[in-house]
Amino acid sequence: MAVIVWNMVTKGTRYINPEGYLFLDQKRKLGLVKRIQKQIDKFGLTNAELNITST
Repeated sequence: MAVIVWNMVTKGTRYINPEGYLFLDQKRKLGLVKRIQKQIDKFGLTNAELNITST
């Protein structure tokens, strides 16, 4: 946090949250998606194995 404040003061820039400003339920959904993606990558699953079809 100190690095963020230091850069804001020295460079005169505003802090931009990389994930934007989200509600708690939105943050939880993003976390869930990240955990699922890690599991998919870990086990090397494909769309066919997951029965995922794109429309």
